[in-house]
This record gives sequence, C-alpha cells and structure tokens, in this order.
Amino acid sequence: MRRVAVILLLFIPSVFIYGQEKDPVQADTVLQLLHVLKTATFDGQTYPLVELKEVTVIGKMPRGVRFDYRRHARLVYNVRRVYPYALLVRDEFGRINRTLEILPSERARRNFLQQYEKDLFSRYEGDMRKLTFTQGKILIKLIDRETQNTSYDLIRDYRGKFSATFWQGIARIFGANLKSTYDADGDDYLIEQVVREIEAGRL
Repeated sequence: MRRVAVILLLFIPSVFIYGQEKDPVQADTVLQLLHVLKTATFDGQTYPLVELKEVTVIGKMPRGVRFDYRRHARLVYNVRRVYPYALLVRDEFGRINRTLEILPSERARRNFLQQYEKDLFSRYEGDMRKLTFTQGKILIKLIDRETQNTSYDLIRDYRGKFSATFWQGIARIFGANLKSTYDADGDDYLIEQVVREIEAGRL
C-alpha cells in the first residue's frame, strides 16, 4: 500500500506538469497576464517606461476652514451645478467685448446690449430660476473667478450704474452680494479645490 501511495505521489505532479504544457487554455491565460512595457533610454541606459496618472497634492487648509464630509459633498454638487454657467458668462463676456469694439456708435452698442440681454433672458431665465440661493451665491463668486470682474461691475459696465445699484439692492435683501470677490486661498479655498478637480476631469 505504501508503494502505491509513493507511485501516486510521483505520478500526480507529472500529470499537472503535462497538463500545463499541453492545455492551450491555460497557456492563453498565462500569456494574457503579460504586459510589455515601453522603454526609454537616458544616458545610454535603457529603463522601463510607465505612464502614471497625474496626482494633485493639496496643501494644508487655511486656518479657520473646517472639513465636513456632508457639507463638502453638497458643495461639490452645487459647484458642479453652476460652474458651467460661470464658464458661459466668461465666454459671453469675451464675445460681447469683441462685438462692441466693431460697432460704429454708442447707440448701436446700446441697441446691441438691449437685444443681447433679451436673448440671454429667453435662453437662460428658466435655468436661473431653478438655482438655489446657495448655488446663486457660488455662481457670483465663480463669475468673479472666471472674468476677474464682480457681477456688480459687469452690470454697471454694460447696463449702467442705476441697474447695478438696483440689482445689488435686490441681492442684499436675500443676503447675497453682487460685489463679492473670489478668494481662492481664503474663504473660497474649498470651492477652488472642487473647481480644480472638475478642470482635471476627476469630477
């Protein structure tokens, strides 16, 4: 009986070895696990070349800024909701300026701005009404980030001081401020981190 056991122990490994050599399925599996690395040569020496995804290292948060996961998740949602509108304002801002430069008279510029305002209202008024109060405040900040002009300044420059003062008064009633500026290293540090994640394609 002991001799039979020894023969089996010697035979079974040889069966597995033989199966690995002849089984095409097993051979294909082994080949699929292989990955051919690219190479790069520096100073006559060849090294394996591996492409890694970009990693963003964020420094210490400013003093007074506290991190709360739920509030941050809500902030991410709100920034993602309004950031496309801030980019839209930036693009429209450039388009308006280029058009105003080629118009021949002040009257033509005034008529153009009035018509442009009507067109914008017809296209985006419904979307703007759906924004929450918090999203509106974030949008005011992001407009300043993208255009380097506060919302108050934009209204004053294109619609006059009276309109800017009027809308600032309405905003102040609801606790907002059209003169709000964007502070990426201070009060708006967390918003800035979310925007950078969006720009990098990670959000």
